[in-house]
Amino acid sequence: MSPRRRRPLKKPAPFHVDERWAVSYMDMITVLFCLFVVLFAMSTVDQNKFEKLRNSLATGFGTTVTQKIDTANGTVVPPDQANKDAEGFANLDLALKEVDRLTSLEKQMEARLAERGIQQDVQFQIDERGLTVKLVGSQTFFQPDSSDLTVRANQVLDAVTPVVVPTTLEVSVEGHAANLITGYPSVWELSSERATKVLRYMVERDGLPGPRVGATGYGSSRPSNPDQTEAEHEQNRRVDVVVLSDQPEAVRALIPEALKARTQGK
Repeated sequence: MSPRRRRPLKKPAPFHVDERWAVSYMDMITVLFCLFVVLFAMSTVDQNKFEKLRNSLATGFGTTVTQKIDTANGTVVPPDQANKDAEGFANLDLALKEVDRLTSLEKQMEARLAERGIQQDVQFQIDERGLTVKLVGSQTFFQPDSSDLTVRANQVLDAVTPVVVPTTLEVSVEGHAANLITGYPSVWELSSERATKVLRYMVERDGLPGPRVGATGYGSSRPSNPDQTEAEHEQNRRVDVVVLSDQPEAVRALIPEALKARTQGK
């Protein structure tokens, strides 16, 4: 029996010139495949990293969403001051500028007091009200149980008042007294008269416009300490000259935070 003959293999069909589009088509399919792989990879979120990012952003916007604390540097706007229109951040910027203005006034006053060698007789405080110049110690500024200004009190007022005069800021002169027996009908009269004497000196001697200043007597209702010892009594016999901020309430509320940011930035 004769062996079978193998059929000859078919020759591959010749490549026609009009089929070169297939190469470009395969390249396009490969690119699309890569694109969809990338998109799929982007759609897979690392939950742990996402939580860290969310907590960090929330802390920056003043909202607490986790028990963890973000220690990133910066000033946090209180939640009630920040809204969708970013008004809170605009107010914070104004508060920073107000802190700079009040700090500038304080430095000018300190320089003038230092020239006279009486800087130790005055204390300064910046808060949401403005700049408070504290004249502490009745024996430095007033004789005991008296509302008459001493020579030292005049020197202090001559140093600080000219710094305020060129501004448009209003001033509140606030008298305080220790809770002790006095020759006045009450400590209210004593504190009010001391505040009025300071006001008159600032207006009549140092040129502070009268419409921009007012006087108030608080008696012993706002002590700065327990008011038990003689040293504490001395600290409560004081007059505060408050240079009032003219910014809106929302801006003034942020002054403590702005002051902290300026202090940390030094």
